[in-house]
Amino acid sequence: MQRIWIYQANRPLQENEKGLIQSRLDEFTAQWKAHGKSLAAKTEIRYDRFIIVMVDDEVAPPTGCSIDKSVHLLKAIESETGLQLFDRMQVAYRDAEGIQAVPRTAFEQLIAEGHVTDETIVFNNLVGTYPELETHWEVPLRESWHANVFL
Repeated sequence: MQRIWIYQANRPLQENEKGLIQSRLDEFTAQWKAHGKSLAAKTEIRYDRFIIVMVDDEVAPPTGCSIDKSVHLLKAIESETGLQLFDRMQVAYRDAEGIQAVPRTAFEQLIAEGHVTDETIVFNNLVGTYPELETHWEVPLRESWHANVFL
């Protein structure tokens, strides 16, 4: 099973940032190990906004220390680019203009004004496996954990 971690950027990545970030991620995953065992890992930048880190548990499961190393890399990328990748108070959703990310209070206001409805697609960055990424990451607000908080 492929475990995943999703890091949401506070703004769309620029082309030069995407190249730099993907290069850093590829370099990292090529040497990433847990207790001396190479991890079968890969990364993806999706929609110019999300960094997805994937590890195949069946080859070698990641450990706390190996996961910490990936977090340190993402924090370094944050520092180098000025991105915010760890702000869990940002809610990402789709509208007619594309993918937006706004603070929780602004999202609540968008719901109150009717700009966001229970049909609006939101991103559930809490999914933990690749199958969930494909089926439960981009879902209508009413089908996400967001509904319990905002509706």
